[in-house]
Amino acid sequence: MLLIGSLAGTWLLSGIIPSMVYYGLHILNPTIFLVAACVICAIVSIATGTSWGTVATIGVALLGVGRALGLPDGLIGGAIISGAYLGDKFSPMSDTSNLSAGMAGADLFTHIRFMVWTTLPTMVITLILFLLIGLFRETTGEYQDITPFLQAIDGAFNITPWLFLVPALVIFLIVKKAPAAPALFLGTLVGAVFALIFQPQIIKQVSGMEGQFHLASFIAIMKAMYTDISVVTGHDIADNLLQTGGMSGMLKTVWLILCAMIFGGIMEGSGLLQRITESIIRWAHNTGSLVASTVATSIFINLTASDQYLSLVIPGRMYSDTYRKQGLKPEMLSRTLQDSGTVTSALVPWNTCGATQGAVLGISPFSFVPYAFFNILTPIVTVLFAYFNIKIARFKAHEQDAQRHTHEP
Repeated sequence: MLLIGSLAGTWLLSGIIPSMVYYGLHILNPTIFLVAACVICAIVSIATGTSWGTVATIGVALLGVGRALGLPDGLIGGAIISGAYLGDKFSPMSDTSNLSAGMAGADLFTHIRFMVWTTLPTMVITLILFLLIGLFRETTGEYQDITPFLQAIDGAFNITPWLFLVPALVIFLIVKKAPAAPALFLGTLVGAVFALIFQPQIIKQVSGMEGQFHLASFIAIMKAMYTDISVVTGHDIADNLLQTGGMSGMLKTVWLILCAMIFGGIMEGSGLLQRITESIIRWAHNTGSLVASTVATSIFINLTASDQYLSLVIPGRMYSDTYRKQGLKPEMLSRTLQDSGTVTSALVPWNTCGATQGAVLGISPFSFVPYAFFNILTPIVTVLFAYFNIKIARFKAHEQDAQRHTHEP
């Protein structure tokens, strides 16, 4: 978790995250606005690891552009929410990704790779729906210029495609199944090197020093890794986006995970978890019904407890033993948690996520819920995959024996 915070810091300092935003916004086209808005929000959310931050920055800007084109607020909001929550699921910097993997006992990168099988087809369907709506719906209004926003980023950073070598390296390591800690640490260090090469002016701004470039570089890189930094461009939306908390910014999530584990331990030790689980598990006779029960539990908690973190923690603790006993690997549970708890939280207007996104965008959550296709379809797809036995992660016989011995008292 701390390495993820430091990675976000050096990637901002080096201009990697601003470059992702800059090139992402260049694909904006009025004729495919909804598709472009969804893709842009996904890119920004993957880069920053936060759906809330994406909606509050790029999302607000895109809402203004969509309104200028004459599109309904709910339709624009649905595209923004769909993209933001796709990125939230896939980003290794996302708190929900880390929490889901932690509750299930899965490796973070294994969890992210395994989500591709349900997330990719869902996103393809989502983009097709937005494309069809864009093709057959007439838009009115005058196109709102986003040039000032782009100029603010371009004026502050040296934007170049060479910066994408760093995320490409990390993605390569993920694909090659490298351990998470070394991969993230290497990504952090290479990001720092690229900051020295491409962004000397940002080094000076963050360090607050003129001259003595070696000392200024050390101070700026250390600040980016462990504490809050921000880059001032003079453009309000850009300034809100170009900030990160480094390692210290991840501490809130670390405390959250510790509290979640304590809460789960109390529920388990008191017998409450077993009592709740037994009443539900008796209906789960196969993989499909088990996944469906997990999805239903996560959605129920989002509706009643109104918090996405509880929708990940409680089912994660409830079903972990059952998944293991049925021979399913931890990433099977972690994927199901994110495919249900994370994405459906934005569909509940009184949930912290739904209420916050509506307030930030200045529109009613009830207006964008019908058009948040990615959030609606994801839990359906993951249940269908389970019932049709598609891409199910199971232990082999010797792995199952090892798991059984590991968890025996």
